[in-house]
Amino acid sequence: MAQETTTTDERAVRRARRQALIDAGINPYPIKSEVSDYAADIEKRHAELEPGVTTEDVVSVAGRVRALRNQGKVAFIVLEDCTGQIQLFCRVNELSEGDWALLGQLDLGDIIGATGAIMRTRRGQLSVSPTKLSLLSKACRPLPEKFHGLTDREVRYRQRYVDLIMNPEVKETFVKRSRLISAIRRFMEDEGYLEVETPILQETLGGANARPFTTHFNALDQDCYMRIATELHLKRCIVGGMERVFELGRQFRNEGMDQTHNPEFTSMEAYRAYSDLDGMKELSEGLFHACAAAVGKGDHISYQGVDIDLTSPWRSAPMSELVSERVGEHVDMETPIERLRELCDKFTLEWDESWGVGKLIFTLYDELCEQTIVNPTFVCDYPVEVSPLAKRKDDDPRLTDRFELVVAGHEYANAFSELNDPVDQENRFAAQVEAKAAGDDEAMDYDYDYVRALEYGMPPAGGIGFGIDRMIMLFCDEASIRDVLLFPHMRPEGLGKKKEATPRGSLESGLTREEAYDLLKAYNDDWFHIKHGETVEGLMRYYAEKYDPDNVEFWGQVGLLHDLDWERWPDPIEHTVKTAELLAEAGANPALAHSIQTHNSDHNPELPKPEHIMEKWLYACDELSGLIQAAVKMRPSRSVRDLDVKSLKKKYKTKKFAAGCDREVIARGAELLDMELDELFASVIEAFKAIAPVGDIYAEDAE
Repeated sequence: MAQETTTTDERAVRRARRQALIDAGINPYPIKSEVSDYAADIEKRHAELEPGVTTEDVVSVAGRVRALRNQGKVAFIVLEDCTGQIQLFCRVNELSEGDWALLGQLDLGDIIGATGAIMRTRRGQLSVSPTKLSLLSKACRPLPEKFHGLTDREVRYRQRYVDLIMNPEVKETFVKRSRLISAIRRFMEDEGYLEVETPILQETLGGANARPFTTHFNALDQDCYMRIATELHLKRCIVGGMERVFELGRQFRNEGMDQTHNPEFTSMEAYRAYSDLDGMKELSEGLFHACAAAVGKGDHISYQGVDIDLTSPWRSAPMSELVSERVGEHVDMETPIERLRELCDKFTLEWDESWGVGKLIFTLYDELCEQTIVNPTFVCDYPVEVSPLAKRKDDDPRLTDRFELVVAGHEYANAFSELNDPVDQENRFAAQVEAKAAGDDEAMDYDYDYVRALEYGMPPAGGIGFGIDRMIMLFCDEASIRDVLLFPHMRPEGLGKKKEATPRGSLESGLTREEAYDLLKAYNDDWFHIKHGETVEGLMRYYAEKYDPDNVEFWGQVGLLHDLDWERWPDPIEHTVKTAELLAEAGANPALAHSIQTHNSDHNPELPKPEHIMEKWLYACDELSGLIQAAVKMRPSRSVRDLDVKSLKKKYKTKKFAAGCDREVIARGAELLDMELDELFASVIEAFKAIAPVGDIYAEDAE
């Protein structure tokens, strides 16, 4: 269209064209269609065709109109199918009168079919010269001009169908996902494993420690759980004599979302009788090599800019060995507990008096080592304290016969020599029941039938669980799990934060950014207070770009000046009251003080409460940014660049850590934004990384 229109206007125009076609006796959604060839095959078959030559190769193609140009008696259409694009070189003397007239009714995004001979134009463009055109599906909604980039990410996930149309690299990721899933199944079958299917609806919760989704089975009037793991049913198969089994499928855990977690996810668990951890290591290496081959990669891959060597054999290292390398001295289960506490203090890691040697070693590993591992490593010999349900090692009952496979700082698999003592299992179930009664909603139920199965005798077995979505992220070089899930879970459209994201119109603060910064420095001498203001300013600017791009400067000044009066007048109730006076004296718009005061309404009920999306983000970012910077200060890199949600959650749950950061305020911030805590954590960490080096204050200090 020559005149620019809104989406609503263009929808009306397209609907009118649809009706005009129907009125003319043309069905814009016919049943029949014909496809004999695809763009990529045509390109390959006629790669050597000379310019100006028309062949006798007649093909029928179909696809979406991606470009349309009419030049009098000729028209050019770029047609896109599932393999690529091909040009249609339409000439008035080659088409019927009706088909030529159809060209004038086409819009970008329509799906059409064409039959004609293959040719190459004089300008060298391989084309189909149609003798027949047909409309297969009229598109009533225009395709967006731009549908990519960070600011559109939520819309892309919600409208994945448009994402696939507009971003070829996205479709390629899901093509690779399909290949990887097929390769995993082929590899497992070639290794002699039988694929089995176990119940998704389960009456007893087991196989992992996680919060379940619950539902109700009407026919039996029975409450059920969506499965959180396949372990216990697969091991029943081992009891029954099926010596090698696996299941690849969906699990459901009613927990938070972040870059590597989704409540509905894909895993594969495998169990092999008369095997052990060595067998599971061999299985892991073979499986990863099969996946690399499936996507055309060898022993060396790149993930988020990091080179990874998959060459076998992979390193196997006891957890204590990795800790020893990191802290610069030998550490094991014989190390005096006092020395381990000193090491935790040296690296500014929190610890508790109740923790034993095993928990302290695990803390040192988890905080200092895991994220530094690049090449595939089997981390072995987990202390019993952090693996209470695992089988103990024969030569040291303080350790368990378990490994986790870590690649590029993330866990990809968890393996055990499986517990097959029914009495031991019975006691462990009893302990889980006690934990549930004490309030642990992630504890397992007592599975009487599984104990009964073990009493019939289960052979020694090795078992392993793989995070399939994470593996696909690795081999497709995607940083977020949502980028490898076709339809990640989203809030209902039109509810929550998206509904509240409507800006209030153009906002002027009355101050330039330089004037605002000079004001901050006039009333704050402390380095941290100034840096904190700059940090929250950066975060607010980041979220303004997403939610209110016309008012980025206003959002930024709200963040920069939100604690303007705190250093001079640190009274929780009067906080921001003095700020309003200072801003008025400086000639600022009263709206600036209003927005700033909302973040202190918990302490002073006379202050306005956060209502606008800007004010809610200020409330959430202020307290959470302090926790994030405290967590970053403890990391070896002293940088937010390698901080993840898992590490931040640990700090959040440790009330003694950064005790001045009010956890209730952080939780309330998530609630105001209608977000899960994990989702808020992931978002603000991503924002920190986007605005770096602003906010990465300890990395700067370290330099």
